[in-house]
Amino acid sequence: MSGDTIRREVSEAYATALERSRQGDGGCCGSASSPSDTVEPAGVAAKSAGYGEQLAAHPEAAKSSFGCGNPLAFAEVRPGQTVLDLGSGAGLDLLIAAEKVGPSGRVIGVDMTDSMLDAARQSAADAGFDNVELRAGVIEELPVESGSVDWVISNCVVNLSPEKERVFAEIRRVLRPGGRFSISDIVAEDLPPVVRKSVAAYASCVAGAISEADYVSGLEAAGLADVTLSERLVYDEEQLCGIASSDLEWAGEEPGSLPALMSQVAGKVASVRISGRRPE
Repeated sequence: MSGDTIRREVSEAYATALERSRQGDGGCCGSASSPSDTVEPAGVAAKSAGYGEQLAAHPEAAKSSFGCGNPLAFAEVRPGQTVLDLGSGAGLDLLIAAEKVGPSGRVIGVDMTDSMLDAARQSAADAGFDNVELRAGVIEELPVESGSVDWVISNCVVNLSPEKERVFAEIRRVLRPGGRFSISDIVAEDLPPVVRKSVAAYASCVAGAISEADYVSGLEAAGLADVTLSERLVYDEEQLCGIASSDLEWAGEEPGSLPALMSQVAGKVASVRISGRRPE
């Protein structure tokens, strides 16, 4: 499949998942739970991703959160800074960032799915934030000025890109010298070809995931420094079946085949937090 085809299929999958989350159904990456929890629907699983009591302040955005971690946890975002969220979705991380940067700061969200942009704008308006701006675009070609942001964050989105080298280069481009990034994402080792070829597994944040080593080397090759992986959570079969929710079986697979594919990759897929900086 071409990069444009993958992006179109992923965008359609997440538009569908957003609608189902509003109806109370799970979907996409946010369905994975922590080792001590049962599989949970999207949004509820954000508790397992390190958000904790932050969810109570933004219940609607949390309900439509499809992340695999909390990229802002322990991030040293300060008042007055500019934060850019790659693939900002329904806006949960935007709202948390807006609180951290305060009225003197700025938060920019970029997403390719119109319904996600609309949901994030509504979430920001409902929360009373006027320091949040939403922009339509793809993360391989960000509609953001070079050297203009202090932080790049992203939550379970880079794995969905068919051109990750371009994403890594864009992260460096938009960061100010000394600027930092904090990414929660999915990594995978030795996936079978049948899983790699599944469009639904791709939209479920699995088939497009690269290895930890390739992730680090890709960021470093783009000119980013101090690249560190932490907070690793390896998914078992139950958690992977939670990721493979029924709303993603539109993608040409036979009913029930996506969970069957996921059962083949138990122990090979993990969520991690990846951080680093652009050199001075």
